[in-house]
Amino acid sequence: MNTSDVLAHRLRNQKLSSPDFAEPAEVVRWFGAVQAQDFNAAKWALALRMCEATNAAIKSAYDEGRIVRTHVMRPTWHFVAREDIRWLLQLTAPRVNIKSGSGYRMFELDAATFKRSNKVIANALKGGKHLTRSALKTLLNRAGIAADNPVRLAHIVLRAELDGVVCSGPMAGKQFTYMLFDERVPATKALTREEALAELARRYFKSHGPATVQDFVWWSGLTVADANRAIELIDRDLRKEMVEEKLYVRPRLAGAATRAKYSTHLLPAFDEYNVAYKARHLVMDAQSQLSTWGFLGPMIIVDGKAVGTWKRAGDKGITLNTSNGLNKSHKLAIAAAVERYTAFLGLDEQ
Repeated sequence: MNTSDVLAHRLRNQKLSSPDFAEPAEVVRWFGAVQAQDFNAAKWALALRMCEATNAAIKSAYDEGRIVRTHVMRPTWHFVAREDIRWLLQLTAPRVNIKSGSGYRMFELDAATFKRSNKVIANALKGGKHLTRSALKTLLNRAGIAADNPVRLAHIVLRAELDGVVCSGPMAGKQFTYMLFDERVPATKALTREEALAELARRYFKSHGPATVQDFVWWSGLTVADANRAIELIDRDLRKEMVEEKLYVRPRLAGAATRAKYSTHLLPAFDEYNVAYKARHLVMDAQSQLSTWGFLGPMIIVDGKAVGTWKRAGDKGITLNTSNGLNKSHKLAIAAAVERYTAFLGLDEQ
């Protein structure tokens, strides 16, 4: 296996070259979690892995709670399937709290304060209510918990998510809302810690492999020791190979090969194809000149390699910034990828 093989396997396992999912929740479940701090970008990330998808359909899945947006694994939002969120939080919330500790201390947020803020938020949301962050700020201030500083408020709500008090509710116009976690997320069978470690590793390497242990540590937020233990637990299901003096891990059984439907993509910002790996040099095309942001921002890829960047220009237009040396077939494929994205948005979607 060489680097080209690594990219080909990733395109397939990430469901970019041959998307076959019908529902947004199927995509999220396949990955385990999909980074989603940029809500519109994350919706497009799901659509890229689906046979057919519209912006409205994915928003509907979100509004109905079939996919949930909350903080897991790393201190950022992810889409998670509602049946997975409990075991993921149990496994990864302690690590996110550790990484958020300096912010908690900066804003004098201790266990006693979080106990009070969680109670205020929970009481406000009882009975299926969904409230915006602004509304929660008002209620917290009224209860004597200072929340005017937006970063302090963000840490208060982050802790409520990590404690399993709240998660995402339906959109209120263009504003995000929160609902009570237990009213939004059905009860599921609890996993032991080792079962959760094994499941997270299984999801990651199935959907992101081939990848290194360091990639898995970065994506999951686990310690190196926990990551190694997780891999050990599912070792018989994995295949390990050296590529350019690095050990890559991928599923032993990849399933029947399917013909690639797409070779060119407009990846959104923070797409799993880029953000889920600590080392991102494999996707760099020799002629592209991407910045650090370029690796995580909206990217054009052809056959797994980055050949430029893109951005929306107004309601319907797309601005492309591509590298030199693209041939006619590449340009036609990029044009088709642009059409796919504009079709996803729909005529009246924002």
